[in-house]
Amino acid sequence: MGNSRLLRHWGPRLLPRLDRQVHRWTTRWMPSRLLVPVLVLHTTRRDGTPCRTPLLAGRTTTGAYLVMATNFGRPRHPAWSSHLLRHPYAVVDWQGSLLPVRAHRLTPEEQEAARPDILTWMPCFDDYAQRSRRDIRVFTLTPLPHSPDASKRSSRPRTTEES
Repeated sequence: MGNSRLLRHWGPRLLPRLDRQVHRWTTRWMPSRLLVPVLVLHTTRRDGTPCRTPLLAGRTTTGAYLVMATNFGRPRHPAWSSHLLRHPYAVVDWQGSLLPVRAHRLTPEEQEAARPDILTWMPCFDDYAQRSRRDIRVFTLTPLPHSPDASKRSSRPRTTEES
């Protein structure tokens, strides 16, 4: 299903919006979770405004999250991956828990080692990589130790979309 023409066309237009809206209402659930494990990545745009992006994510044995910047096989890198390259600190909302993380872009060797896990969570990864005709950015998002500032937040960060 992940590499169907229908999903490649409508997925990027509908799924993130639908997931963000439902997540805003429920704070824990998203329609995409019926098919794949999904987290919400909170990053910051170049102009400083917050950005929330639902992403397919796998959990590694070390407790990190693995995210793939496939952009549904489209030719451009997704904006959230550029945000992480510019500023690797972010927050993930995983099943209702907010966790500060640090992003690390996998080297080609690390990505090859993670390939079995990538294909487990995203069987259409190779198809998307081929269709995009670019190197797909893959990141690990490693949870940071709790800081006093992070523990003071009692709710998820507000975004300009929610204000």
